[in-house]
Amino acid sequence: MMLTVGLTRATTKEIAKAAGCSEAALYKYFASKEQLFIRVLAERLPRLSPLLSDLAAEPGRHPLEENLTEIARRAALFYEQSFPIAASLYAEPQLKRRHEEAMRQMGSGPHMPIHLLDAYLRAEQAAGRVRADADTFAAASLLLGACAQRAFAYDATEEGGPPPVDDFARRLARTLLGGLSAAETPRDATPGA
Repeated sequence: MMLTVGLTRATTKEIAKAAGCSEAALYKYFASKEQLFIRVLAERLPRLSPLLSDLAAEPGRHPLEENLTEIARRAALFYEQSFPIAASLYAEPQLKRRHEEAMRQMGSGPHMPIHLLDAYLRAEQAAGRVRADADTFAAASLLLGACAQRAFAYDATEEGGPPPVDDFARRLARTLLGGLSAAETPRDATPGA
């Protein structure tokens, strides 16, 4: 429901009805609609944070390009699916403040994927697969920022939607890898290949 009508217009009464339970039952598990929203993001959308944590714990396990491609793919899908929900937050300043407070209390927020990707890239840096002079925080911000931008920037195009996620993720990873890799060049670094 939050995906179709947005967080602002999804009342707890409507959410409870769609879930087949009472409003009171919702409040038994969630202190607020914002907590419910955060749980929906964590459980129903592509799992980005666990992937980043797992990769940081075991750097070097898979090729760097493969890892960055999968991160970009999941991030692009996450932002694409969460944007309709999150966009409604910015229309209601009071709701946005409550949502931000709920995220702080839960140790969550839109900054977390950037920090987790930065941690992963630093682990790869320590393993020698990312250049020692690379700015891993900037690289994490660039990758995730591009994925977030993909979520809404293409609706006005003739195609009416974003580029295919797999092609987008692969091209983004290769481009980023060109500035990060401790190796000479990423595999097949030709644009659009």
